[in-house]
Amino acid sequence: MKLIRVGVDLAKNVFQVHGVDQSEKAVWWSKLVRADWIKALLAQIEPGCEIGMEACSGAHHWARVLQAHGYRVKLIAPQFVKPYVKSNKNDANDAEAICEAMSRPSMRFVTVKTVAQQDIQAVHRVRTSLVDQRKATANQIRGLTSEYGLTAPKELVHLRAAIPRWLEDLDNGLSERFRRLLRGLWEDILALDRRVTELEREIEEIGRHDPVAVRLQQLRGIGPITATALVATIGDASQFASGRQMAASVGLTPRQNSSGGKERLLGISKKGDTYLRCLLIHGARAVLRTAQAKTDRLSTWVTRIAITRHPNIAAVALANKTARIAWAMMSRGTDYHPEPA
Repeated sequence: MKLIRVGVDLAKNVFQVHGVDQSEKAVWWSKLVRADWIKALLAQIEPGCEIGMEACSGAHHWARVLQAHGYRVKLIAPQFVKPYVKSNKNDANDAEAICEAMSRPSMRFVTVKTVAQQDIQAVHRVRTSLVDQRKATANQIRGLTSEYGLTAPKELVHLRAAIPRWLEDLDNGLSERFRRLLRGLWEDILALDRRVTELEREIEEIGRHDPVAVRLQQLRGIGPITATALVATIGDASQFASGRQMAASVGLTPRQNSSGGKERLLGISKKGDTYLRCLLIHGARAVLRTAQAKTDRLSTWVTRIAITRHPNIAAVALANKTARIAWAMMSRGTDYHPEPA
């Protein structure tokens, strides 16, 4: 039997495969353990066969491994596989659904990430996790000290200034035991500050040396963090046919509920990468704060929206436009030109 297409349902230890031949007849379905599944594929499938997987944890690694053996790998977003699952959900049905979904001529696929992209993405994820830990520790300190009548303003910079004063003040009612606890939490925040600073320096270093990230930083509202996040998440922008498709993949385009020729646009879809969308919108807010004092066409455009609509709508509209401009720069390898924007 000659397999032309194989769907693989990935897991931690047991992988389910479903293969069809040239007549679209299922001729191979099996459970393979993690240690031996590549050997089983090599023994069963000829090079050039299409292998499909959901774009989930570990998918990009296995895609690179299979590509190195001469297979054509297609990664599919999980939400595009779900409609093809027949009856109950299980590993066998999932593998069959992947095999069916990848055969659709209009199906959209996920580009396989390179090791360099995943390295950059890992730096961003670790930094985000450390920032969340620092925020959680700061909130814990606020909650504990409030029980002793000690409060600080909302921003973390004020808490950093208040904690040393609380520890030095011997007449504020804090017991020796609680002072030891507070001193330990304060040291945790300082350690997290050092780790976050180290990772931010690494991101800045990547932003100075990656040519795509350097070009993207020409855009207003995009610094090293957003530029490197775009490189890690998007990679090859030519996978999108237009800038609107890339903006839609980040969740910056409106949802629709249209019928009978009547179009009804809702709020933004919020699909795709939440982290990247958050960075683009925060960058747009920073641009919006200074746009009123400028007279260029982009500033005039976003200021007009902010006057007639809610500032949040203006920020999302600018983030959408920034994503489209970034697509043009990444896909064509060009610099930023303010006038066309």
